[in-house]
Amino acid sequence: MAITVNDNFLAGQVLTAQECNQFPRGVMALASSTTNYTLTTSAVISTGMTVTFTAVASRNYRVTYYEPQAGTTSVLGGFTNLQIRLTNAAGTQYQSGLLQTPVATAVNGTITCVYVGTFTAGSVTIVGCSLTSSTTGAPVLTRSATAPAQITVEDIGTA
Repeated sequence: MAITVNDNFLAGQVLTAQECNQFPRGVMALASSTTNYTLTTSAVISTGMTVTFTAVASRNYRVTYYEPQAGTTSVLGGFTNLQIRLTNAAGTQYQSGLLQTPVATAVNGTITCVYVGTFTAGSVTIVGCSLTSSTTGAPVLTRSATAPAQITVEDIGTA
């Protein structure tokens, strides 16, 4: 992925519109949820994890999906994968994150996945999905007011 880098500025130079347009534009969309979510074996939209923003062609975006606590509430009989995914509204996957639980123990951990890339110009919907390889052990995404799940879309500059 090629990135257009701004010039070094020297005293007395004029800042141009083109140079300004190459700077990052910051947060474009944010979704946050404090509602717990019980995982299933199908990739389903996690509660509150959908954002829509207007993408500009030839700009790079960083999309981050963070789950503060993913785990099982009871002892497992084997390995179970807890997964989160970033997809578009049609279900095409951009990126995923995985927490694998060990044998015979209840576990909790954070899961984060990050996608960096460009999108077609116009309205873009990003969805955070989750699933588990087994529902044994009652896998859940645990959230709270002080530890919400989040999806953030950031414009990080020109492509």
